[in-house]
Amino acid sequence: MECPFCLSTSLRVTNKRDSPQGIRRRRECLKCRKRFTTYEKIEPSELYVIKKDGRREAFDRQKLEIGINKACEKRPISKEKIQKMINEIEEELRKKGKKEIKSSVIGDLVVKKLKRIDKVAYIRFASVYQDFENVNDFRNLAKEISNKF
Repeated sequence: MECPFCLSTSLRVTNKRDSPQGIRRRRECLKCRKRFTTYEKIEPSELYVIKKDGRREAFDRQKLEIGINKACEKRPISKEKIQKMINEIEEELRKKGKKEIKSSVIGDLVVKKLKRIDKVAYIRFASVYQDFENVNDFRNLAKEISNKF
C-alpha cells in the first residue's frame, strides 16, 4: 500500500471500522501527513442459480434488480428501499452457505418481501414468477390479498 499523494509506503492506520462496503480504514502518510480512506472488501464465493429447466447459471444481482424494478415501476417505492431489499435477499442467499440455489427460492424471497412493501408490485412480480395464464389467476391472487386485509 502506498500513499496516493506522495507514493510513500510509510503509512499508519488511524481508525478502522466495519462498513457496508467492507472494512473501512483511515490511513495517514508518515511522510506528507495527508490522510485517506481505504476499503477492504471480502470477495463472496461464487453463487449459482438452478433454473426451472435444470440449467445452471451464475447468480446475477443485476437480473434480480431488473425484475424487482419492473414490478415496482410507477409505484411509490424509493430506490433506496429497493436496493435494501435486494441487499437483504442476496445476504439471505449467501447465508444459506450453499453454492447452488434454486430459482424458486429466490422468487419466494422476492415475493415475500414485495408482499410486505407494496401489494401491486407483489401481484406484478407474482404474475410473472408464478406464470399466470389468464385473468382468473390475477383475480384469485387479488382476492387472496384483499381477504387478508
